[in-house]
Amino acid sequence: MKVLLVNKFHYKKGGSETYYFTLAEALKACGHEVVFFSMKDAEHNLPCGEEQYFVSNASVKGTVRSRINMVMNIAYSKEAYRNMMRLLRDEKPDLVILNNIHRQLTLSVIDAIKDFDLRLPIFWTMHDFAAACPAYTMLDGDGKICEKCMDGNFGHCIENRCIKGSRLMGMLAKHEADFIRGKGLYDKVDLYICPSEFIMRMLQKAGFTKRKMVLMRNPLPLDTQYGLSSGEGDYLLYFGRLSREKGVRTLIDAAIKADCKLEILGTGPLERELKDYVERAGADKITFWGFQTGQALVDHIDGSRCVVVPSVWYETGGPYTVMEAMARGKPLIVSQYGSMPELVEHRGNGYVYNAANTNCVSVLADYIRKMFALTKDEYTGMAQRSRERAEKMFSAKQYICAIERYYAEYMHQAVNLRLSNEDT
Repeated sequence: MKVLLVNKFHYKKGGSETYYFTLAEALKACGHEVVFFSMKDAEHNLPCGEEQYFVSNASVKGTVRSRINMVMNIAYSKEAYRNMMRLLRDEKPDLVILNNIHRQLTLSVIDAIKDFDLRLPIFWTMHDFAAACPAYTMLDGDGKICEKCMDGNFGHCIENRCIKGSRLMGMLAKHEADFIRGKGLYDKVDLYICPSEFIMRMLQKAGFTKRKMVLMRNPLPLDTQYGLSSGEGDYLLYFGRLSREKGVRTLIDAAIKADCKLEILGTGPLERELKDYVERAGADKITFWGFQTGQALVDHIDGSRCVVVPSVWYETGGPYTVMEAMARGKPLIVSQYGSMPELVEHRGNGYVYNAANTNCVSVLADYIRKMFALTKDEYTGMAQRSRERAEKMFSAKQYICAIERYYAEYMHQAVNLRLSNEDT
């Protein structure tokens, strides 16, 4: 089977790109051919044989030309339609799997796919809330969780300045959302893949499509090192983006209150602010290590007591931070938001705390103390359950088997429909 993977970024930018490349490698390992469609980015993109089909760069943070391209084509890109059509004619894939495509690629690619071959199946892995929330994040301009646009009135995005605090960006996002709904593009997708029960419930509640949705948890890379570190560690670990919605400031306050060591790995818009805050607090037990990957990241995970994910927004799928920590047999402390309680069983392989509590710093500090107070047997039990859950939930081979099964079901239904039409 030849599979076309579509994503607006063709480099390892975040969790959705980790999934995109993990899926590609897993498909290849199972004997399938993979081709790509994405956006041009000479500075960041990984080498790709299909780069000739990629669309022009569009970004609000890019060059003047890139910003104009974003504004002019935010809802529908004729270039993406044409380039997708050329790729389809040349490559003739059997299946298309979409990932993040809004704004840069746009849903024009769906029109191109179905215009090329109405029977060519489209699966779409939902990494965010773009189909229900023009801001994608379910956060308003003040960084608070907001579900107002779930009613289909996307004007809330303008009123609450949900995108970069800008009414103009809100107007553009509303235009995009209204256009997509009005053109019925979501109903041209054949199957929606949801990486968590939480995002599936939220998207069903939004009612943006009547198409089938299925739960398929994101896979870990084939070369993931599953393990169970021998030591119990003497520090907390956070690794991920340093941004407001990740709740790192709350974790810092809780670590200070619990009087324990904390290592922070990652970069982001709040990096300087958080470092200054720690310095002013005189918190010498808190260390920033910058972005880490590969064996260096594994070593930090293995040496920790537990991994903490203090998010204050809806984590949609399986955050790779949680998944990677579980694979190394680490207990976790996570907030209750989004999909994380599906992965971390309270008192099973970690603790789930209420980050909406006005006293959340104290609540988190209490769970940190509990984690350090566990007996060796209690800690080992949590660690073993983490690894076992990871092996069961995030298998790349099982994921590809599910893709193959849903593809076979689609083709069977398509054949039956064709035979039925011929009979009539």
